[in-house]
Amino acid sequence: MNLTPILRGVLRRWWLIAIPTVIAAAFALTALLRNEAPTGGGFSTSFRYSAAQNLQAIPRTEGDYQDIWLSSELAVNALTDWITSSSFALETSNRLAESGIAIDPAALIGRFVADNERSVGVVSIGWGNDSELAQIASAAIWVLQNRNAAYFAQLGGTPATVTLLDEPHVAPAPPPLVDRFGPVIRIAIGLAAGVGLALLAHAFDPIVRRRDEVEALGVPVIVTIPRA
Repeated sequence: MNLTPILRGVLRRWWLIAIPTVIAAAFALTALLRNEAPTGGGFSTSFRYSAAQNLQAIPRTEGDYQDIWLSSELAVNALTDWITSSSFALETSNRLAESGIAIDPAALIGRFVADNERSVGVVSIGWGNDSELAQIASAAIWVLQNRNAAYFAQLGGTPATVTLLDEPHVAPAPPPLVDRFGPVIRIAIGLAAGVGLALLAHAFDPIVRRRDEVEALGVPVIVTIPRA
């Protein structure tokens, strides 16, 4: 497929490309001149932990240190899945309620992000208020350390030992990429809209302007008259 006629037709209608691009750039420039800061992403915190099953909860007839490390890895894997569940959000909400902080469990669902690498787990929490986030993190740690046996029967009714590797520190979360690159995105959308308009105008244009366009229709050209 020869794209040259299409490209030539789009460039011929450059003003259709320029209009939405200039309008989008004007809005972006206005926001920059007002020194509008990107919308904040709230606050976030994270902590790492290790976990191990209580060896006295379920007596073992045999096993070695490798067995203990494997048990720790499986415990972290299980806790990772539990942290992102609705039951963990409910437990955290109940713990906050005991401290006089009322937060709907549904508002906590999706706020916890958990991952694991071998025997080390990582928990990240995002929230809009820094003081509340610190209390949520504290409640989540308590739930993680004290309520895990209620959800995993394989622990033998004794909570797994969860040890923090670092304390959570609340910090401002970076603004979303859409906010940080908002002006560029607006201009790109305006440019794309302009190109789309030019392509549409070219597709519905019934006028032929060049010799090769006439020949493409199967009409022989005997002579051409110069424009000048």
